[in-house]
Amino acid sequence: MTTFGPDFLWGASTAPHQIEGNNINSDWWAREGLFPGMELSGDANDSYHRYREDMTLLAEAGLNSYRFGIEWARIEPRPGVFSPALLAHYRHMIDTALELGIKPVITLHHFSSPRWFADEGGWSAPAAPERFSRYVEAASSILGDVGHVITINEPNMLAMMLNLEAAASRGELDSWQSPTVENQGETEYKQPPLPVPVPDDGKYVVEAHHLAREALRQRTDAQVGWSVANQSFTAAPGGEERLLQIRWNFEDLYLEAAKGDDFVGVQSYTSQQVDANGLVPHPAHPDNTMIGTAYRPDALAMAVRHAAQVANVPILVTENGIATPDDTRRIAYTREALQHLAAAMEDGVDVRGYLHWSLLDNYEWGHWEPKFGLVAVDRTTFERKPKESLGWLGNIARSGGARLSGS
Repeated sequence: MTTFGPDFLWGASTAPHQIEGNNINSDWWAREGLFPGMELSGDANDSYHRYREDMTLLAEAGLNSYRFGIEWARIEPRPGVFSPALLAHYRHMIDTALELGIKPVITLHHFSSPRWFADEGGWSAPAAPERFSRYVEAASSILGDVGHVITINEPNMLAMMLNLEAAASRGELDSWQSPTVENQGETEYKQPPLPVPVPDDGKYVVEAHHLAREALRQRTDAQVGWSVANQSFTAAPGGEERLLQIRWNFEDLYLEAAKGDDFVGVQSYTSQQVDANGLVPHPAHPDNTMIGTAYRPDALAMAVRHAAQVANVPILVTENGIATPDDTRRIAYTREALQHLAAAMEDGVDVRGYLHWSLLDNYEWGHWEPKFGLVAVDRTTFERKPKESLGWLGNIARSGGARLSGS
């Protein structure tokens, strides 16, 4: 395959709260352990100290890009109080990536926020856009030479989480409902389908993104966008009209908000049906992933085609992967997903990179069991153990995608 050009970004992604450890000033740290079944992040993967080791593994495998986040709760632990030391820490991470020949893709918000921000009402508060913009202005001081910046990860999932928080405050949740464990199926996590957000849930998130975009464009040379959780919805018989409504609330509103961005991040794992009653739970099936979702490597191409049509900007695949303990299955899933992606690109979809989720097995927002990583991590010693999939993806990258049809 010659679809992937020489400037194509090949890499993997992580999120700070999931890998760094001891993010004690964040709302997620405060939330952990409050619900039955919710595990603690603790030291996580200790990547706050071991980021060079992580990046070296990625670079030596043959990948050329790393998406990682900078943690708002560390940089602004109190309202308006910014830490020069923490800004310098994240700048050191950027410099390390560049030193290793890795193009950093920086995420400014990946689900976790300062605890004080949450106490003010979080993303449901009218002050949220101004608060976020103030942080972005401070963070931009270390981002001048970064190629790509993602303002907010999965704003549609943030909006959905407002529904979960409201349900929890009403006493309607008797156990933790992870935003990344989608529903029943064959999994140990038994929970109902995640709620569909309504447009008002995301209005301040959209405003915050647009303010952040302008702040970054004034202060950096980065290409700016945000990443959207793309569900690759399809209609069951009789569900065509309901599909349009759910897709707008869950996805298209946020893809529309990306118009005028330099790119939009597409994050895709599976496909889900919609019938006349709403989202259809993934049926129990032996092929389902560890989090209960259907095994659908074709979903990525469905997602990029739809995102390109709605947002009309270039695409950066910022997450795609599978929760499985079987690395052979991970390789098979990723190979097929990339083959479908290549077909979409050959049809004219402008895709600039593929960043696998995730580099490391990590803390999956309340659970440690789901395994998404190209690298296993011992949670006691923090020893990194690269899986075969890391080298496999690196070889695909080195070949410019030519080896997709082979081993």
